Amino acid sequence: MPAKTVSKSPAKKASAAATTAPQDLGPAPVVLLVGSEEHLADRAFSTLNARMRELDPTFERTDVSAAGYQKGQLSTWTSPSLFDERSLVLVDGVDAASEAFVEDVLEYLTAPVETVVLVLRHRGGNRAKKVLDAARAVAGVVEVSCQPLKRDQEKVDFVLADVRRARRRIDVEAARALVAALGSDLGELAAAVDQLLTDTDGTVTEGAVHRYHGGRREASGFEVADAAIEGRTGQALVLVRHAAATGVPGVVVVAALAARLRQLAKVAAAGRGRSADVAHDLGMAPWLIDRARRDLQHLSPEGLSDAILAVAAADHAVKGGGGDAQHALEKAVRTVGEART
Repeated sequence: MPAKTVSKSPAKKASAAATTAPQDLGPAPVVLLVGSEEHLADRAFSTLNARMRELDPTFERTDVSAAGYQKGQLSTWTSPSLFDERSLVLVDGVDAASEAFVEDVLEYLTAPVETVVLVLRHRGGNRAKKVLDAARAVAGVVEVSCQPLKRDQEKVDFVLADVRRARRRIDVEAARALVAALGSDLGELAAAVDQLLTDTDGTVTEGAVHRYHGGRREASGFEVADAAIEGRTGQALVLVRHAAATGVPGVVVVAALAARLRQLAKVAAAGRGRSADVAHDLGMAPWLIDRARRDLQHLSPEGLSDAILAVAAADHAVKGGGGDAQHALEKAVRTVGEART
């Protein structure tokens, strides 16, 4: 009986790319700045530029665009100098590159010039993705993720890291307050951190943040949900109206309320047990279990049920189900807040 042949899919090429944070970037044969967050890309390139200057104050820098590229230009930009001096070539807009650039850079990546640091800025999408794939296989390549920070906690971590690098301290609540005030723009958030560190001494407190940025506040859906579930009904209503005034969709606020109530319902149904064990069973972080249990001490089963029904009605309204969506949302917030005993 003839032996069976087993077809094998081609092995995936292993990536040689090392990843690094923007502020840790140093010279490498090829540097990838991938993602649409401009502040992270700018920070990475500024760091790289400074470190190149430390190594060679006379290095040559070339800034070009991949979109209007003409065949053969890359070899001109990356040609070794007569005395093997260092050079830095930043190619912007690789995600909009011409076919001529793709062809030339793929050829260049087979044998990068030792004295050249080639930076490829790609903001996302599938165009010229094969350039990224080829670059990631080059020995010594370094990649910096410039993806947007979408979650508030990611932005809080960003603030904490910036303050830590400055050898200062900031209260976590102060970092959260700063994100609440300026979280939609990462560059503005970073500038605010720098300003606070310049204008204050010692630990940066929540009070200091409110003194400088108390007039600006971007109410998030989860901020509304937290205030309502903790029984701060008046504050929750102020936040939900501010959210509407600053363009936060009602569906986002309702989703946050629903998510928090689902957590409470799941933890209530799980009963007693170690937080770590319950967290494992429910797929939640242990600190979320502890917070939910604290909240449940002030919520009756009937109150939780009423809150869930009110949020369901608001969800129907904000998704076009009829009635005044803002009124339904505020009613849900009030019901959640008043459910706390």
